[in-house]
Amino acid sequence: MKYSKKWCSLFFASALILSSFSIAQPEVQAAEVKKPTNVIMLVMDGSSNSAVTLSRWYKGESLAMDGILSGAVRTYSAESAITDSAPAATALATGHKSNDNYVGVLPSVINSPGLEKIAKEDAFKPVANVLEGAKQQGKATGLISTSEIQHATPAGFSAHVNNRSQYDNIAEQQVYQNIDVVLGGGFESLAPGSTKNARKDGENLVDVLKEKNYDIVKTRDELLNSHSSKIWGSFAPGALAFDLDRATTKASEPTLAEMTNKAINTLKKDEDGFFLFVEGSKVDWAAHANDTIGIISDILSFDAAVKEAVDFAKEDGNTMVIAVTDHCNSGISMGNANTSSTYASIPVSAYIDPLKKATMTIEGALSYLKKDKSNIVEVAALYGLDNLSKGELATLKSTKDIGKEMVKMLANRANIGYTTGGHTGEDVFLYSYGPSKITGLVENTDLAHSMAQFMGFDLNKLTDDLYIPATKEFKEKGYTTKIDLADKENPKFIAQKNDVTVTIPVNKNTLMYEDSSTKTTKTTKTHTFDTINVYNGTEFYVSKKVLNVIK
Repeated sequence: MKYSKKWCSLFFASALILSSFSIAQPEVQAAEVKKPTNVIMLVMDGSSNSAVTLSRWYKGESLAMDGILSGAVRTYSAESAITDSAPAATALATGHKSNDNYVGVLPSVINSPGLEKIAKEDAFKPVANVLEGAKQQGKATGLISTSEIQHATPAGFSAHVNNRSQYDNIAEQQVYQNIDVVLGGGFESLAPGSTKNARKDGENLVDVLKEKNYDIVKTRDELLNSHSSKIWGSFAPGALAFDLDRATTKASEPTLAEMTNKAINTLKKDEDGFFLFVEGSKVDWAAHANDTIGIISDILSFDAAVKEAVDFAKEDGNTMVIAVTDHCNSGISMGNANTSSTYASIPVSAYIDPLKKATMTIEGALSYLKKDKSNIVEVAALYGLDNLSKGELATLKSTKDIGKEMVKMLANRANIGYTTGGHTGEDVFLYSYGPSKITGLVENTDLAHSMAQFMGFDLNKLTDDLYIPATKEFKEKGYTTKIDLADKENPKFIAQKNDVTVTIPVNKNTLMYEDSSTKTTKTTKTHTFDTINVYNGTEFYVSKKVLNVIK
């Protein structure tokens, strides 16, 4: 668990933050709320309104999302009109906008208008999220993603780190959060190894999960056959396959809808209700690659998960469902330079028929490409590029980036336009269903507060309870303190008073209380909590529950 000092010292002089500034406060259509309340929050990462429109035409019928369209969401970050996934997830989960790469912590820089200042010492301070609030209400919790579960968006609902790349810290916090159902990729980050995202701290989190009595499942069949109330599904070392490719390349992986259904049916058994987060991650990945069929593939996969959520909510009667895009990506459009003067007479089929020829995404198709490119014609056909022209074939044979050229060719054939390979800053559709449906144009931060209110807690008060700077509190109790960085991967907070030593490990939900006042015996007690300890490179943060056991 390596912490870079640069993340803790940057930009303090200009530290600002929004509180809950909104262009318009969300209109919540409240109905009589019964107990227990449930919330299902779904995010299709990196989608856009245009991509949804295209996906509807491709499907040839209405989407499940269409029936719960209720408004729009502004997505900008604390520093930019165009956000990235980490601050976007932080906004959706905690009610606070933040900076690029920051997950579950306050920003150090604000450039966006209308945002309130904070004290510079609060930059990088962890702020509580709605999943943690649900846990404190006694609710069951779930986390689902088609990327690594440690990726930025699921991390925003389960962890607090200065940089989204800190998979080791994110994974450890997720395990010690004791989330009831966790499903997705990212097995690589659970155990030590030599690969990029393997653990560097020596801790095997798979063993920890076994000690916590999780049913660890690695295939679709194992997931669907599990009867446990605690399930950790890790179906790939990294990300899962695109939905269009799955049956061919990774048939052992579950679909997003299957994971959502299983999670709902597991979590609903809790008499206090539940909170479930679901992400369709790879819409964003396809958009970055300008892979039109990849975008459509995983929007439709996401829509099937939305249907599972709404079907349950309709039957249950007391479940809030929110579906939204965290940010747009690629500037995708139906219509490009080909259609500038002919758009008024171009039928839907001119856009959709070329796309229907693709049986795999660009990722899936290229997985079949031989090193010598001898099967380039067959691979192109998998991506819908049949009857290659001489020019197209020559381009594919000569290029160093076959994928880039193939996505351009398919987009050209389907009259699809792209403006960028990065994110864009427009407002996105809001989909909401349930007894407290949200309507109107709202800030992404408003969604977090609306979910918290529906579940019966206040996020700002929750932060005050869960993330208290440890140094000041322990010193007020008469302790001397230090942050032990001897093992840079495993920082510890150590407090001493007379014969008592308190040790608080990073990212975990424990503390060790050692009393050597009796010369003949030394007593050591480990306390376990339903909260985690967080270190932001400068300060350790602990909950009131931790402080309450300290004399």
